[in-house]
Amino acid sequence: MEASKLLPTLFLTLIFFSTFFKPSFSAERCRPKDKKVLLQIKKAFKNPYTYSDWDSKSDCCDWNDVFCDVKTHQIYSLSASNGDLSGPIPPQVGDLPYLQKIDFHKLPNMTGPIPFAISKLKNLRTLMITYTGLTGPVPDFLGQMKNLEYISLAFNSLTGTIPRSIAQLPKLVMLRLDRNKLTGPIPDTFGDFKGIYFNLYLSHNQLSGKIPASLGRKDFSSIHLSRNRLEGDASFLFGSGKTLQEVDLSRNLLEFDLSKVKFPKSLIFMDLNHNKIMGSIPTGMTVPEFQMINVSYNRLCGKIPMGGNLQRFDYSAYFHNRCLCGAPLPKCK
Repeated sequence: MEASKLLPTLFLTLIFFSTFFKPSFSAERCRPKDKKVLLQIKKAFKNPYTYSDWDSKSDCCDWNDVFCDVKTHQIYSLSASNGDLSGPIPPQVGDLPYLQKIDFHKLPNMTGPIPFAISKLKNLRTLMITYTGLTGPVPDFLGQMKNLEYISLAFNSLTGTIPRSIAQLPKLVMLRLDRNKLTGPIPDTFGDFKGIYFNLYLSHNQLSGKIPASLGRKDFSSIHLSRNRLEGDASFLFGSGKTLQEVDLSRNLLEFDLSKVKFPKSLIFMDLNHNKIMGSIPTGMTVPEFQMINVSYNRLCGKIPMGGNLQRFDYSAYFHNRCLCGAPLPKCK
């Protein structure tokens, strides 16, 4: 057969093989061990619709809520949000050694305690489990996971005391334990956090006792301690040289003299309502450019200083005090 007649036949043959046979270089990116673990996690969660595309015949790096490193193909993030996951967090999560992030959000049927298996994840940087049915304690083993930078266990049903060991984390810059059922005191070690621009959220719990004076050593960016049973002094959280931006101490039993507090210029949000705070509003409060302020339901007296942003808020920011007066409240007599 002449060469000119062979060319069309060869061309058709090449098209046939390229269409029906995948070349060897298109091998699956997903690591086989990781895929096996993910399928075990899916089974433990009772094969939820959220993970319906987790199929043994497909590449797990393409699965929903799974993120692989583009070079190593190691799984570095596992998540789920607004889904139908139910039951406890499977211990197999701890068998994904390269995980840097866990993010489970708005999963009301996720129950049980935070499993000890998570302590095996030495590369974990972000642990976010929020708006779930989780119960049990805040694990003490978190204090041994030295790469953690963000912890958010907010909006759950966690109980017990807060572990002192969390303050040992050298890279932590945010801790959210708000909206749980935690009891006991705030650990005195919480003044030792190393991360700068630290954000601490412990609101809406059942914490009691005094705020540790050690927290005055820390320059927090945000500190929210509202709706607990905290008592005593909190003035040391402020300071003219600090970079504090937000503080919410509302609905506690705190008792200190506001007139002696030095306020940082950086402060833009301050809520102190429903406490036993006394004294007067100092002129130093005219310096920060407040976007929100509330000192109502306390024991303050005297005239509200003129200037700054103090008059931009309505009477509800100041009412129900012992003898506070001046705009936006009625004139002083």
